[in-house]
Amino acid sequence: MQERIERLFEEQPPHYSHEQNALFEEFRDMLNRGTIRAAEPDASAPTGWRANAWVKKGILLGFRMGAVVRMAENSAFPFFDKSTYPLRSFGAKDGVRIVPGGSSVRDGCYIGRGVTCMPPMFVNVGAYVDDGTMVDSHALIGSCAQIGRNCHISAAAQIGGVLEPVGALPVIIEEEVLVGGNCGVYEGTVIKRRAVLGSGTILNRSMPVYDLVRETVHRADVDGPLLIPEEAVVVAGARRIESQPGKDWGISLYTPVIIKYRDAGTEAKIQLEDLLR
Repeated sequence: MQERIERLFEEQPPHYSHEQNALFEEFRDMLNRGTIRAAEPDASAPTGWRANAWVKKGILLGFRMGAVVRMAENSAFPFFDKSTYPLRSFGAKDGVRIVPGGSSVRDGCYIGRGVTCMPPMFVNVGAYVDDGTMVDSHALIGSCAQIGRNCHISAAAQIGGVLEPVGALPVIIEEEVLVGGNCGVYEGTVIKRRAVLGSGTILNRSMPVYDLVRETVHRADVDGPLLIPEEAVVVAGARRIESQPGKDWGISLYTPVIIKYRDAGTEAKIQLEDLLR
């Protein structure tokens, strides 16, 4: 599969044959089943993850191969998208709960058993949302983002993807992470397992994260992602400008701050409710 996808990606033929379209459909089905992923765990990598550039090439290939068509013909609100990426279809046997109210899941992404989708939310192509995770109202799971088991992506949270460049690591949210309301995680940031992001926290590669507990500053490497440690509790903070004229004007800049690591008090506040799943 990898060899055939990469060859077709480089060929760029003027027209695609039945066999080439069938190849893409097989590729997209594998994304749906979770047998291939845009990124996957790799214990040998510094972040614990590696990007699969060939999978991202295959997703980009789908955009090249598809034509813009009218979709949802029987709906009062049709939309227009690439023919290669229709809405993802589900059945009761899939074990996914999609509450009515305008949610959309694009074909070519993995949605695990026990996932709950609260309306309206959106999951983009190439994403991987593992078992037992809740995606709350107005939340976005971006293209190729990887979400672990038993996470809670709270209302209006934005989980960016990274579809291009193809070699870049997408946003990774590991197991049992709580992403608070109105959070934004972008640019290939990796949130390690059981971390907690307080409401309104924004994270990207350009932002240093000040760790008050371990008395260190977490920064992205030149070519690597920002890495948030396991069980870190991150909140939105501010850092005073010490240079002129910002100092004279009393200006502060937003900065994320690790104020603690998960303890019994944290567990009591963020305990997920099994009855909702």
